[in-house]
Amino acid sequence: MPKVDSVRTSLVPRTAPPAPSGPLGRPRLPRPAGSGPPRGALPALALFVAVRLAGVAAVALTNGLRGRPTVEDLAHSWDSRWYLHIATHGYGDLIWITPKGAVQTDWAFFPLYPALIRALTTVLPIAPGQAALLVAWTAAVVAAYGIHRTGHHLYGRGVATALVALWAALPQAVELTVAYTESLFAALAAWSLYCVLRGRWLWAGTLAALAGLARPSGFAVAAAVFLAAGHEALRRRGRVPARLWAGAVLAPLGWLGYVLWVGSRIGDPLGGYLTVQSAWNSRFDFSAGSLRFLEALFLHGGGVVYPAALLIVAVGALLFVLLCLDRAPLVLVAFSGVLVTLVLGGSGSFSSKPRFLLPAFPLLIPTARALARTWWPRRAQAVVVYGALTLVSLLFGAYVTAVAHSPL
Repeated sequence: MPKVDSVRTSLVPRTAPPAPSGPLGRPRLPRPAGSGPPRGALPALALFVAVRLAGVAAVALTNGLRGRPTVEDLAHSWDSRWYLHIATHGYGDLIWITPKGAVQTDWAFFPLYPALIRALTTVLPIAPGQAALLVAWTAAVVAAYGIHRTGHHLYGRGVATALVALWAALPQAVELTVAYTESLFAALAAWSLYCVLRGRWLWAGTLAALAGLARPSGFAVAAAVFLAAGHEALRRRGRVPARLWAGAVLAPLGWLGYVLWVGSRIGDPLGGYLTVQSAWNSRFDFSAGSLRFLEALFLHGGGVVYPAALLIVAVGALLFVLLCLDRAPLVLVAFSGVLVTLVLGGSGSFSSKPRFLLPAFPLLIPTARALARTWWPRRAQAVVVYGALTLVSLLFGAYVTAVAHSPL
């Protein structure tokens, strides 16, 4: 047999790699591989905690400079007092008659948050205000982790970190550190949407039902789960597992259950809760109240809080358009769309509308993707921009909590 000389592989011609598809100069964002806890979650959560603790410190410092208790505003401001009263005394005990004669009752507030406060004060030697903050702060971290998981599942580590960082630095993010329901609702919503993306329909429906017990806008999660389930069933021509239908059925039960309970208490099962909300000037009036607010704002001005609220809502509407153009998953678009519609078309104090958009974290996805793309080539500029956003968030949060007298 003839002897074959060895061949150096460096001389063997290699096939050129395929040219990248899509426009040149636009790097592709890496997608995660495998399952399990995502990489980079701990640094992202550490950043979130650091920013929100800085927010608490800013509120405490502002209160100290004004000669007020340092953190009292966090646990005993506006709606917080209603939740604490419900946790201590139950429903039907607190009534407020407004100067216009409207009778406001505590049935307008959904039960999950006060129930958790009551549970903590039962098992721990802490006051209701402390329990309320403990629930809110814990839920905020759980929400941030759910947001990170969602971003990592769809776009990878960089976008997930940017998404959590942006959510922590929103101007209205101070609501995550007060005794309100936004952090609890955001936690349940984030994990429900994540479960939809992973095809865990029973968990998605269960978490959506709990979200429906947290806030009046909780039906946004149920609507998103239901629409996503219907789309999946159509895409697969009905050949879907039974757990998908079970999750879709479970999703609205929390919200519907409480609304029907309130209605039965006042003798109108179907319309009773709407009557309760009307006393709070909270109804869907197809933007009539928002237009009146705009007219008053342009004619008479509104200090700092109301123009800032208008700007935040306008930016939220623009971000929803970008989210749609970004072709985000249906469940994220549906959830955000319902919340944006409620904010734009609902009545009530305009100063409260920014916090209604706070749980709509998918609105930040296009910005997070842009931030992740620019991180490596222009890191210094990205740090400066994020630092400016964080500073605005801390200053605005301290102002609306410790200085302004507008409803949160």
